[in-house]
Amino acid sequence: MARRIGTAPRTLTVVFTAIGGVALLFIVLPLVQLYALQSPSALVHAANDGSVRASIALSIEAALATALLAGAAGVPLGYLLARRTFRGRSLVEGIVDVPLAVPHTVVGIALLLVFGRTGIIGAPVVAWTGLRFWGTAAGVIVAMLYVSLPYAVDTSRQAFAALGSELELVSRTLGAGPWRTFARVTLPLCWRSIAAGMTMSGARALSEFGAIVILAYYPMT
Repeated sequence: MARRIGTAPRTLTVVFTAIGGVALLFIVLPLVQLYALQSPSALVHAANDGSVRASIALSIEAALATALLAGAAGVPLGYLLARRTFRGRSLVEGIVDVPLAVPHTVVGIALLLVFGRTGIIGAPVVAWTGLRFWGTAAGVIVAMLYVSLPYAVDTSRQAFAALGSELELVSRTLGAGPWRTFARVTLPLCWRSIAAGMTMSGARALSEFGAIVILAYYPMT
């Protein structure tokens, strides 16, 4: 009897289930152990600490702002990488993913050199506008955005590439301009992937510590 296409053999399913179970246990067990070692009274005491609540609120607000900024910057860049062929595109794609490979402390030092008191961006910005990035919420967002932007760009690029350009060409032949086609055709068909990328960016931003503690140190976070 012919085996149906798409149905995994029983032995393959058993072996892969065992391996997958070990992988899930590897992820979950440390988190469960971390929570199990904390007494309820310690958690309540931390929750009642005003500085802890303020730090948590700042982290959440900064992560939400980072997710929005990552979407605003990542969607256009992802669209260009998916739709346009140009010299150096592979280099651009590699540059986008650089923050994923750089150690967090190195990221923090690099950002401090750019956005710090004497940085090439930080110094003129504070001189012209009074906005400073070191030790402020703006610095928290900058550090979060640097490490989380690749998720928004890559997810958007993959979504636009998977969609193809056929529907956009049909829209253009029916008289719609490029902006209307993007807003009425492309975005509605790709919004789930874009939202997923922004969510991943926000989650990655919320988990960042190394870069933030260098650029925007305690008591900001």
